[in-house]
Amino acid sequence: MKKLILSAVASIMLLSPNVLASEASKAASNQAVSKAKLEAKKQQNEVKIIKEAVEAVSLTQEALKALEKGKRDEAIKELENAIGKLEVVLAAPNAPVLIPIDSSVEVVEFPGSVKDIEIALITVKALLKENKIQEARRVLNRLRSEIVLKTINLPLASYPAALKLAAKFLHENRVDEANNVLNQALLTFVEVDIITPIPLLKAQFLVEEAKKIAKKDKKKALEYLKEAKYSLKKAEALGYTSESDTTYKTLEEAIEKIEKEVKDKNEAEKLFEDLIEKLKEFKEKAIKSISK
Repeated sequence: MKKLILSAVASIMLLSPNVLASEASKAASNQAVSKAKLEAKKQQNEVKIIKEAVEAVSLTQEALKALEKGKRDEAIKELENAIGKLEVVLAAPNAPVLIPIDSSVEVVEFPGSVKDIEIALITVKALLKENKIQEARRVLNRLRSEIVLKTINLPLASYPAALKLAAKFLHENRVDEANNVLNQALLTFVEVDIITPIPLLKAQFLVEEAKKIAKKDKKKALEYLKEAKYSLKKAEALGYTSESDTTYKTLEEAIEKIEKEVKDKNEAEKLFEDLIEKLKEFKEKAIKSISK
């Protein structure tokens, strides 16, 4: 069993790309990802970072540094300034529960094939059976193909209260307790991740591109549709789910219907439009917002 696991892990490390994809469909897929990255960056730029909250966090850290040096009065002053910054935020009408203090975009694209995913899942099951949880986790961590917009948030309901409690402890010369409260406060930030599956982005883009050229270049349009089906298989294999009533099977059948029409009379305009709407809705309902 051990040799089998090692062999499977080795095969995952040597991931095979989708050799069936044509250069044209690969280029279109890459274009879809590039477009999605730009959109994610745009969304990141639209995240309104609250300056006062960022400054309050910085002042909290300065207070901890002052305590390390035994400068209690300086720490109290830093905390008073931090509390003042947050009072400004709290005074705003309809102040949100979570205040953004940082954001970033992460892009992780699984380079292997559907077969690689299947092998990886067999490997994970085998590792878990032998209670090799950490090794299984490392394999699972590779099974991602997504664009993630991460936002770090300060919890407005608890953070100012923690600073006030720490200041109270310092006034009472309870330095260790104040130190503990501040360190705990810095661990209460909430990360919110908005996850968009890359294979679904690719599938939608490829179908849209196929629609544009179906009457002029049947061969390329059919290549795009074939790759769109493969992207959907990959999304399903990676476990990306959608709250849509549409299913992966429905989408695949819709693509096959269009393929047949393109090969014959090529009057698939309405079929394309319906499929693109279904893909768009399926993708939107597959986008997850996760708080950590």
